[in-house]
Amino acid sequence: MLTGFLGNAYPWVKAGHLIFAIFWMAGLFMLPRFFIYHHAALPGSAEDKAWIERERRLRSIIISPAMGLVWLFGLMLAFDQDLWGVHWFQAKFLTVFLLSGYHGWAVGYGRRMAAGYRAPTDKALRMMNEIPGIATAIIVILVIVRPF
Repeated sequence: MLTGFLGNAYPWVKAGHLIFAIFWMAGLFMLPRFFIYHHAALPGSAEDKAWIERERRLRSIIISPAMGLVWLFGLMLAFDQDLWGVHWFQAKFLTVFLLSGYHGWAVGYGRRMAAGYRAPTDKALRMMNEIPGIATAIIVILVIVRPF
């Protein structure tokens, strides 16, 4: 018998957390790449409209719902296991919080591009494309290795 208020549901909640984290990260890997391709499209063109719709679908069908479920399941697990005073968890929580901020930036940037905004170059987008991978590596190390 498992302890904590989740009881026997604990492994199911943990599985849900991991499944939706994978969906969220997959979407966060794709969205900045979409922005890089979208950057070259002339605002108002058919190609621009197609990228706007692809980005909207990715955000509304995959990324945002997955992020919400990651948070829901993650908070359930944190409260169930009383992890708030554990250092590796605090670092993970901070990383996920910052990644959520990145998610917010990406959603806002997509809306700006849909309105016709284009950055002078796509170099910043290419750099921003690396953030989800770095965050994933940090989170996996914190959860698996628990270095502190």
